Amino acid sequence: MLLAIDTSAGTSVAVVDRDRGVIVEAGESDTRRHAEVIGELIELCLRQSGVTVSDLSAVAAGMGPGPFTGLRVGIAAANTFALGAGKPVVRVVSHDAIAFGHYAAGGEGPLLVVTDARRREVYWSTWQGADEFGLPQRSQGPALAKPDDLPAAVTDYANYRRLDATEVSAGSLGMLAEGLFQQGREFAGSQALYLRSPDVTVPNAPKRVS
Repeated sequence: MLLAIDTSAGTSVAVVDRDRGVIVEAGESDTRRHAEVIGELIELCLRQSGVTVSDLSAVAAGMGPGPFTGLRVGIAAANTFALGAGKPVVRVVSHDAIAFGHYAAGGEGPLLVVTDARRREVYWSTWQGADEFGLPQRSQGPALAKPDDLPAAVTDYANYRRLDATEVSAGSLGMLAEGLFQQGREFAGSQALYLRSPDVTVPNAPKRVS
């Protein structure tokens, strides 16, 4: 049983179980309120599901791609909760969760997922389909592009069904994590997928004080 958290778009929290599916899911679409609502949503999901912290086997964290300010809230919340609960963190690419939800709902064939990266850019990823276990098979991305540059950036762009997603379901994220674990697949790495250099950089040498 997992507590799943994603803030790569809005804020989404869920409690899932491999056998029972998505037990409870709650979210907030406002991309400016991640820090305000994340604690409330975690408490709400645990209370409504009747699941105690000791019942959880791990915490699933969406690793993006996503804008820095929002994405770091969810990752920090997942890491902090897991540390306090004494549970491991399993990391999942947020775009993969969108694709998982698409294929689980009956979608088929090549898929292109596009999400807002702000600053007049988008994040994108592609999949050829899902395998026999329902796990999406990513073929390109995640990557960053200008909207008008997508046809050139995505190989065989015309062959993909395009899905412009405005949210990432923590329920799908958690169930994908359950599937990855069950089939012995790799999880995402520990580095958040910001895909963009930070606005503030550290100078190579300190300024001389006169």
